[in-house]
Amino acid sequence: MTAETPHPYPSPYGRGNWYAATAPNFPDLAPLEGDVQTEVCIVGAGFTGLGAALALGRRAVVLETSHVGAAATGRNGGQVHTGQRRDQAWLEKAVGRDDALALWRLAQDARAHFKTLTDTVSCDWRPGMIHARHKPNGEAEDAAYVALMADRYGYDQLDLIDEDDLAHELGTDVYHGGLVDRGGGHVHPLKLAQGMARRALAAGAVIHQHTRAETWRREGANIIVQTARGRVTCERLILTGDGSLNAMAGVARARVMPINNFIAVTAPLGPLADEIIRSKAAVADSRFVVNYFRKTPDGRLLFGGGENYRPGFPRDIARLVRKNLAKVYPRLADVEITHAWGGTLGITMSRMPFVGEIAPGVRVASGYSGQGVMLAPYVGRLLAEGARESIDLLSRVPTPPFPGGRWLRWPLTVAGLSWYALRDRL
Repeated sequence: MTAETPHPYPSPYGRGNWYAATAPNFPDLAPLEGDVQTEVCIVGAGFTGLGAALALGRRAVVLETSHVGAAATGRNGGQVHTGQRRDQAWLEKAVGRDDALALWRLAQDARAHFKTLTDTVSCDWRPGMIHARHKPNGEAEDAAYVALMADRYGYDQLDLIDEDDLAHELGTDVYHGGLVDRGGGHVHPLKLAQGMARRALAAGAVIHQHTRAETWRREGANIIVQTARGRVTCERLILTGDGSLNAMAGVARARVMPINNFIAVTAPLGPLADEIIRSKAAVADSRFVVNYFRKTPDGRLLFGGGENYRPGFPRDIARLVRKNLAKVYPRLADVEITHAWGGTLGITMSRMPFVGEIAPGVRVASGYSGQGVMLAPYVGRLLAEGARESIDLLSRVPTPPFPGGRWLRWPLTVAGLSWYALRDRL
């Protein structure tokens, strides 16, 4: 087996997925057969759906097309960022200072909720998040943001890190300083998802794998969710799926665009691992197409870099990611890559999630734009509990439809994303 050929691990989780290779075995839950009745039907067993199922327990039935955590939930970088996907300065301009403050408090509640999960689920939680600046002369802007967060939001977990200290910390000199967020961190996302599913099952929730929800309709006071071999009659419906939303999600589809992102994991680095990311934090840089990376507990480098905007993954994901890895760590240009995989996530025009009620009793959450690990479980809980004030707050954040309508939105969006990706290389 060559260094550019990932090991053929199973998979609903993506061929070559290191998470699937290192997570415990999870039961193959039976598909839905026949008709069932429940208070809430949840479509999708990712972080949002599992967060809702945990809150509802025996009042919930979950329909999952594949396996628990099989899509973006079990394929992402495992990075845990504080706050919303957009920073507070952007939010103040977009929604006003009051809503920006409310969104920060919601994110902090999500962070506290996330801590209860990592305290009770074995998922390799590790604190520390480094934001590395890939261009020079940003020190003043970084300092102003640290001051804003401390003075206006009372957040004291951000520190500046200069170019020399960052080079020592990361083991590479390609960055020009940045921020250290002690409130962030990283996890093994598939272990977390499976642990959440086990807890939801223990609380009485029912999860059906291999069950695609095809349509929903209203019959009197009830909602009927149709599948190939049965149906669920429920009072409320929660639609999740991020980049995998189908026509059931109605207007959300025009506001959420799927894109593909790719990750590779090296062989154990041995003594060299001690010189790379010395604090064992997660790292994300400031590029539009973000490079994000961290060490695994056994001393590998897990590196995410590169994306595409069309259906399907490239044949040689390891080669694609290696190009970006080698730019950050030239001395690892020839390191053995043992695992490589792709995943599909949902993005919105504003990069803020689309959350709201699309019909009476039908709620949707999608488009986390790469920041769903911490936010999505809590948003699922909010949808399950019918937290009207918080749902309304999230729904007020602008998430406009992608331009171009049904036929042109894809090429127009690809052109725009490709331009911003090109700017990373200029």
